[in-house]
Amino acid sequence: MIQRPAGIGTFEFVVLATLRAAQLMRGCRPRVDGIHKAAVIAQLEVAQGKVIAMVGDEPGPDTVAVVL
Repeated sequence: MIQRPAGIGTFEFVVLATLRAAQLMRGCRPRVDGIHKAAVIAQLEVAQGKVIAMVGDEPGPDTVAVVL
């Protein structure tokens, strides 16, 4: 089971992971290692802070922004 970070609500975690999974299925590169389905990779990325919700500024070089 993937644990969501303490600073993120359940709904936000699910929305971010869903949007990131869609990006992965369209061909974006995963930010975590492992052989998993797109949904699991997306959840791992959100849990590790490699995917953030973005409204405005540019993300850092080690993160992927999912525009809400």
